[in-house]
Amino acid sequence: MQQSPLRVVVLISGNGSNLQALIDRQNQAGCAYQIVKVISNKADAFGLERAKQYQIETDTIPHQSFDGRENFERALIKSIDQAQPGLVVLAGFMRILTPLFTQHYVGRMLNIHPSLLPKYPGLQTHQRALEAGDKQHGLSIHFVTDELDGGPVILQAHTDIQANDSVETLKARVHQLEHQAYPLAVNLFAQGKLSYQDHQAWWSGLVLTAPLQIEAL
Repeated sequence: MQQSPLRVVVLISGNGSNLQALIDRQNQAGCAYQIVKVISNKADAFGLERAKQYQIETDTIPHQSFDGRENFERALIKSIDQAQPGLVVLAGFMRILTPLFTQHYVGRMLNIHPSLLPKYPGLQTHQRALEAGDKQHGLSIHFVTDELDGGPVILQAHTDIQANDSVETLKARVHQLEHQAYPLAVNLFAQGKLSYQDHQAWWSGLVLTAPLQIEAL
């Protein structure tokens, strides 16, 4: 008997290009997940329109409407849990999350970050890589923990930095890699190949001692 696809909720704040990549993969053969809800903290996030085009349920929970982060997060948890997901995916969700939220979904929440972690947690990653004279840059997909951009890294993809690269050209190339890597990682989790145990990422039943790698474009 064929197993039901893993139910996924995606959190966004903006354009939703990674959401689109996840939707595109969902509509291909061999996909083990199904996006059942998309939630944004911004009503004007274009990603909500992307979801509606595919008849995916949406919700908007403006963080400004709440007194404090934890009250916002309680409302967010309520909306997510109504969809009964097996995985929560952060796709450009621009809110720092408290332990109230991260511990509720520990082991079943993924984030994508535009740097080769542990380098450059936080913002302005492309600028920081250029200023440091790095030879490579890329992205990391990791389990979300209480530490900002600090959970176990599952998968990375890298690209060589060119002498004439600007923040914009580097950002565009990393975005292309993101659109390949995130659907792959989510599908691997949905297939049961990735898991989180004892504060570590596991791959096919073994501790993942180094991130999986996708070759550069």
